[in-house]
Amino acid sequence: MSEEIKVQEAAAAETVSQDALENVVSLKKGDTVKGTIVKIEDNQAFVSLGYKYDGVIPLRELSSVNLDNASDAVQIGQEVEAKVVSINDEKESLVLSKRQIDSARAWDDLQAKYDNGEAFEVTVADVVKGGLVADVGVRGFIPASMVERHFVEDFSGYKGRTLRVKIKEIDRENNKVILSQKEVLEAEYEEQKQKIMASLEPGQIIEGTVQRLTPFGAFVDIGGIDGLVHVSEIAWTHVAHPADVVSEGQQVKVKVLKVDPSIGKISLSIKAAQPGPWETAAGQFHTGEIVTGVVKRLVSFGAFVEIAPGVEGLVHISQIAHRHVVTPFEVLKEGQEVKAKILDFNPAEKRVSLSIKETEEAPPREERERAPRGNRGPKEETNLPPAESMSFTLGEKFGDKLSKFK
Repeated sequence: MSEEIKVQEAAAAETVSQDALENVVSLKKGDTVKGTIVKIEDNQAFVSLGYKYDGVIPLRELSSVNLDNASDAVQIGQEVEAKVVSINDEKESLVLSKRQIDSARAWDDLQAKYDNGEAFEVTVADVVKGGLVADVGVRGFIPASMVERHFVEDFSGYKGRTLRVKIKEIDRENNKVILSQKEVLEAEYEEQKQKIMASLEPGQIIEGTVQRLTPFGAFVDIGGIDGLVHVSEIAWTHVAHPADVVSEGQQVKVKVLKVDPSIGKISLSIKAAQPGPWETAAGQFHTGEIVTGVVKRLVSFGAFVEIAPGVEGLVHISQIAHRHVVTPFEVLKEGQEVKAKILDFNPAEKRVSLSIKETEEAPPREERERAPRGNRGPKEETNLPPAESMSFTLGEKFGDKLSKFK
């Protein structure tokens, strides 16, 4: 009985072998076959087809994009469908192409995605000049300008990353597919922006992250969307450039100033989310004390002196010196450090009255009367023009002549 079984098994094996051989013989170039990846080398993958010998897929036939290794395209145990490129009976091998099958099927799928505006995921296969390359059954190209919503200088870290893209352009005849992740990000951003804007109200104080800096301000991420902090709203003191005060990635508190959904604009303020300089100065200064400050601005009626960051007081022209001052420019200059006495301090109205002359001892009356007008000292009196040297009395000028008429 066992001998009969052995004979039957041998006959069956011979039949299978003959069938496999017939299958190999019946295959021809251009046929489609199915199999399982059984071995992977750097530059090729071996496929078990259930035939007399395995098929081989060269690296160039695994994908429509350039690969470093065969393992970048397939894994052991993976089922694949491939097209017969050539049959070599002497080497007992079939040369197959997975790329040709994938490409033929991809065009119809890509056209449908393009027509529907569908977003889908791709893996970056390579970084090339001008952008990124992805395998979408055919070679898909993502131009540098269509990768992110913002400018990217270095794409070296993008290889192997998964991106969500849409098809911007498809041309089967010229084997051209242009992809864009930026379009997907823009759509997601706008959707998120409308949700967040609907929840914002002027006066709210929220936390955000400085996203990027420009000469005119800082863009702050407040939950997936950006709001602008104008350079004038970054600090209570003068800011020449936002980078002098904040940096990208910094966490900041901001106050919502204005929300305009119609143009998608959000105006924020960093300084308004912090105590103002006048609030801080309320318990710092008192009437009658002497302070040190810096001349910030000169005007015809006096000088504005900063006595604390963001707190300026006025030195009226009559309070600059004990002598007569024609114009503040003759006595002071911007940036000059001066001592001043606080005559009046009103933080509620953001007003400080200062006096420079009250910090100096008044010269004798005779000296003040002899002092010329303008920024001149007594030693310069002989060098003054006639119009500026007339600080004398009529008696001193005409005394001798008048005595003749007594």
